[in-house]
Amino acid sequence: MHDAHAFLQALAVVLCVAAVTTVLFQRLHQPVVLGYVIAGLIVGPHVPIPLIADVGIVKTLSEVGVILLMFALGLEFSLRKLLSVGPTAGTTGLLQCSFLLWLGYALGRSFGWTTLESFFTGAIISISSTTIIAKAFDEQAVQGRLRELVVGVLIVEDLIAILLMATLTTLATGSLSASELAITAGKLGAFLVALVGIGLFIVPRAMRAVLRMGRDETTLIASIGICFAISLFAQECGYSVALGAFLAGSLVAESGETHEVERLVLPVRDVFAAIFFVSVGMLIDPALLVEYWAPIAILTLAVVLGKILSVSLGAFLTGNGVRTSVQAGMSLAQIGEFSFIIAGLGLSLNATRDFLYPIAVAVSALTTLSTPWLIRASDPLATFVDRKLPKSLQTFVSLYGSWWDRLRAAPAETKSISRVRRLVRLLLTDAIVIGAIAIGTTIALPRVVPSIASALGSSASLVRGALIVAAVAACLPFGVGLLRVSRALATALADRAFPAGAPGSLDFAVAVRTALVITLQVLVLLVLLLPLGAITQPLLSGWESGALIAALLLVLVVVLWRSTTNLDAHVRAGAQMVVEALSRQSAAGSNDDEHALDDVKALLPGLEPEGVRIPAGSLAAGKTLAELHLRGVTGATVIAIGRAGQGVAAPSAREVVREGDVLALAGTREAIAAARALLCSVS
Repeated sequence: MHDAHAFLQALAVVLCVAAVTTVLFQRLHQPVVLGYVIAGLIVGPHVPIPLIADVGIVKTLSEVGVILLMFALGLEFSLRKLLSVGPTAGTTGLLQCSFLLWLGYALGRSFGWTTLESFFTGAIISISSTTIIAKAFDEQAVQGRLRELVVGVLIVEDLIAILLMATLTTLATGSLSASELAITAGKLGAFLVALVGIGLFIVPRAMRAVLRMGRDETTLIASIGICFAISLFAQECGYSVALGAFLAGSLVAESGETHEVERLVLPVRDVFAAIFFVSVGMLIDPALLVEYWAPIAILTLAVVLGKILSVSLGAFLTGNGVRTSVQAGMSLAQIGEFSFIIAGLGLSLNATRDFLYPIAVAVSALTTLSTPWLIRASDPLATFVDRKLPKSLQTFVSLYGSWWDRLRAAPAETKSISRVRRLVRLLLTDAIVIGAIAIGTTIALPRVVPSIASALGSSASLVRGALIVAAVAACLPFGVGLLRVSRALATALADRAFPAGAPGSLDFAVAVRTALVITLQVLVLLVLLLPLGAITQPLLSGWESGALIAALLLVLVVVLWRSTTNLDAHVRAGAQMVVEALSRQSAAGSNDDEHALDDVKALLPGLEPEGVRIPAGSLAAGKTLAELHLRGVTGATVIAIGRAGQGVAAPSAREVVREGDVLALAGTREAIAAARALLCSVS
């Protein structure tokens, strides 16, 4: 137990040094999180400066910081809001964790580490840091769709981290079985259902009753008491205090009095959050950075590039625009508290050697330092990516989000839903069988290869190769099933968004539907194959399993590229129709821009252009489309311009916007609304 003097001394040293560094970093216009980390390095035990804080005391206080950070984050996201981003966040989180788990394992094996150490490495680099992102988002005032998406992905990653820790524990003890994993997942689900169900009945009512008293002190104590009680309950059930604190915040948010509670909690949160980031800096040992510089550098690069790529791809494929997807990827490019927990678990189980924990700390520290700058750079990078995309692909990414809007808004027909559910069951069955064969072969190989090789008088490597070939052959029919059923599922979903016309009638949506089918099939296969690739790594080397998945997806990407070319031709033809419609409107002397394209929309499913007239004095007048960069800023794309005397179909980036022009915009409802506001703003 810490005595009062040591506690006060540690707190004074940490807060005083943190105060100096945060003021300095504010003056330098740098993120204060970096100042806190530097403060931790100064007061830590690894740098010869006569300002040393007790690591145990600081770590204890930092746990409070984690709890309050997560609680404040939960206040911003009610359960309804989380459910609204659930499918997108769940898919993105699964893709990201699977890819980084595979990448970490492959890198660990290339370093010469053991199989278990490589698995732990993959788990360590796959989980992003909720606390670091929460603080960085607060500093840079990140709000809206991006914040909702990132927080949703973080919650999914935390749930995956819990399953990973259970899996790694069973792997380390040599008792891995499908039944144990199913039981672990079932317990987690039961915990969440019970906590949320009971909490929704009690917490919002209790908070409303407290708030009616009208005393700030009572409200603050009651809300923090609920936070710590639920965090403790989560810990007693074997889950993280961070998960419990976030759920506590979400339950309090259901009271409808979020702003009042948040106003009172934030100052307390900021103090302890600062201590948390100081504790991260105290773990940095410069000597270890020098000793293990190569693995640290490679794993840091893998975290940053791997997360940017996997999160951006997953977010885009689930209906987010290029800008939001790239920003989400760059926001999540770090590791943190869960990585320390997983690394510590490996040490406690004797599954890893001593070097892995300091490597995890170093990678976390480096990615923590880079996170604020990555978030700042995400907007320019998203703009750069959008501008460098080929023309046909630019058209596709501009329209893809609006197709997801149509898919979400499609009427829920019983027949269609039952077919989708049946196809999903078939897909899961094929994937589970492949996974079971892979896991069974992986577990059996070390046991049966020596005995079979001895009985046949053959080499162990030859027997092992033959068994792997047999396992692959057994998986082949189910792999073919995955391809066929994923295509059928993608077609069923695309038909909901763009129903085919009557037999024999002209199908105006064929190009759009084809592009959507192929993209959805790529998404479905990624969701199934990346986790399978992570699971089957011991059966094949990490790079071989990745090469198989990459080869299959490359074929699909080539097909998608060809479909986007057809889509571009479809859009160009549609743009000409839009110009003719706007010319007819101009000739008739009508200014009804809102309904000018109603007749055209029926002939252009998947585009549904909206007309926006440039008013007199508009800030957009006189600028080129490249200068406005509507697609990069808002997500909407200009497919045609209606102009007195002549129209412009599929305008180039050099086209100058003039007063009185009618711009035909395509994209999601949000994107078109944002573009309308930008174009109609006047000086």
